[in-house]
Amino acid sequence: MTSASSSSARSLFAESKQRLAERVQVNMNNIASLARQIQRGSKSNELLSKAARDFAATEHLMEGSEENLKKMQLISVHMGYQYENIHKSAQMLTEINEQIAMMHR
Repeated sequence: MTSASSSSARSLFAESKQRLAERVQVNMNNIASLARQIQRGSKSNELLSKAARDFAATEHLMEGSEENLKKMQLISVHMGYQYENIHKSAQMLTEINEQIAMMHR
């Protein structure tokens, strides 16, 4: 009876060992598949990094554009002042011409 029980235990052990080996193999295949998927997915990381770098570069350009717009606004204000002065001078010239014309009469 011991030998039947012992051979049954050996058979059960061998069967368990075989199932464990099969499970280890399935898990190894799953891990390899996961590693391939992670490697493929890492490209998205590269794309995100590139997008962040591009955004940072664009931000710098936007700051430069904002500074240029402020300068242009300041130039526009100064040109408005100059226009007003030229306009006043032109009006004074008209008045002076009228006064000269009156003097000649």
